[in-house]
Amino acid sequence: MKQKVILIVSVVIGLLAAFLTRSYLAAKDREVARWKAEFDQRNRKIAVIGLNKDLPSGTPITLEDIGGLYVVESTVKDRAVKIEDRLLLIQRKTVRPLKKDTPVFWSDIEGGDPHERGLAEDIKQRMRAISVNVSGAASVSGMVKPNDHVDVLGTFSFPSKTVQGEMELVTMTILQDVLVLATGRETAKTRLLTDTRSPASYNMVTLEVTPREAEMLVFAEQIKGRISLALRNPDDVYFESALPRVDFNMIQNEIERLNTYRQQQLLRKRTD
Repeated sequence: MKQKVILIVSVVIGLLAAFLTRSYLAAKDREVARWKAEFDQRNRKIAVIGLNKDLPSGTPITLEDIGGLYVVESTVKDRAVKIEDRLLLIQRKTVRPLKKDTPVFWSDIEGGDPHERGLAEDIKQRMRAISVNVSGAASVSGMVKPNDHVDVLGTFSFPSKTVQGEMELVTMTILQDVLVLATGRETAKTRLLTDTRSPASYNMVTLEVTPREAEMLVFAEQIKGRISLALRNPDDVYFESALPRVDFNMIQNEIERLNTYRQQQLLRKRTD
């Protein structure tokens, strides 16, 4: 009887060991398959344009100059000319010397990628794009980005209305709820192709405005005005009417009332 029990226990242990071994090997197979899939994804190759010979800068490309290469997709992204676009290169000039058997990038070709639309095509009908100078602080510490909506404020030095021959600083809101088309050279489209976590660095912001608004902004900069941007919530379309000009006297006279109003609004929000 004892031997029979030992035999049964041995068989059970053997089956359990076989099951655990099979489970372990299956898990390893799945892990290897996952590694292989990740490796294949990272190292997936695509067919791009290469050249059959060296070409100097300014050379029109002919069909005979074009060859094919297989390269790892992640190393060229969307910058290389794909093999199916070879006819778009015919008679396009190079903008720099190109080497044989190396990938051809759209940046190497005069006029760039024909698939990419320029900023002009993103401007709505009857509107204009105009760039204004802003510092980091004036653009909400560089946090303003393409497709944001902002208010445009200006600070100017005007002749004083109270003291003859003196100048006084005046701040006013020039425009409200203005669409940002670009910050520096970055647009909404180019932003998708770059690391959006990298810190913003620009001193020009391009805004979408009407022709009359464009004239006002140009004039504001010509009289040495300082332009600042106030960032808006994307869902906020409220328009503040009859905003006053702000000077030193206005701050003195209105600061208590403004703070009282602010606290009342905050208190109301807390009790809602």
